[in-house]
Amino acid sequence: MQKNSTLKGIDFSPEINMARYLQKIRSYPILSQEDEYNLAVKYQQTKNQEIAKILITSHLRLVVKVVSKYKGYGLSTAEMISEGNIGLLYAVEKFEPEKGFRFSTYALWWIRATVQKYILNSWSLVKIGTTAAQKKLFFNLRKIKNRLNLGDDRELSLDVLNKIAGTLDVSVQDVTDMNMRLKAHDGSLNTIVDVSGDGGAEWMDFIADSKPNQEETTAYREIMIYRKHLFNKALVVLNKREKDILFKRRLMDKAVTLDDLSRVYGISKERVRQIELNSIKKISRAIETVS
Repeated sequence: MQKNSTLKGIDFSPEINMARYLQKIRSYPILSQEDEYNLAVKYQQTKNQEIAKILITSHLRLVVKVVSKYKGYGLSTAEMISEGNIGLLYAVEKFEPEKGFRFSTYALWWIRATVQKYILNSWSLVKIGTTAAQKKLFFNLRKIKNRLNLGDDRELSLDVLNKIAGTLDVSVQDVTDMNMRLKAHDGSLNTIVDVSGDGGAEWMDFIADSKPNQEETTAYREIMIYRKHLFNKALVVLNKREKDILFKRRLMDKAVTLDDLSRVYGISKERVRQIELNSIKKISRAIETVS
């Protein structure tokens, strides 16, 4: 499933116009439990995309409802809805109606999971939650702080830390560490940092690109091609044994030892070393000549 998924011409992405999107999804009918079950059974049997579309569109409002509970994270509502819609698509594919659960109950888990994953991945370049316990702490800590009117930038007193730790049944250190991560939310590269210009300059405008530019890349590639051409042309000055020793000693990822090569050719290790060095000198002189 891909982001901003489209099924049979129905766009489930709200990114273009949120108001129009919300108005559109309110026009889709809500299914009764019986209709929901029958459609789910038919889709399970036939994988008919028109049936899937009915199941999905009738639950798009559920995605918006879930996302509304995560507005305090400073992320795009449209992006979170798009992610939640992906969870809804997964739910349709994996739902097993014979187990007796409502589809909305099953879909709720998938929607919440994909939205939470998006929030965790967007919050920091360093993943915040690596275990179920850490993810639970991340979201519950924000709820408690909001209830106590404590913003992400506020320092927590020892009494508050103890109270939160006791409420969530975790250690004070876990609460302290997670609170530090909440405070270290990555800033958007599109944040306006200079309003002196016509449209304002974004943060990303001041970040230098460390990658080589197109001219440097092209020049490097041409140099490497030329060097390879010279090297291949100069190789003709070496005999078969010299080429083999040079390749195995200098051009392989793991060089063959002098001892191994001495046994292969029935010569001393010192003689192998001399052939190696002489081959390099012969190649260097040949390159100077052809260049």
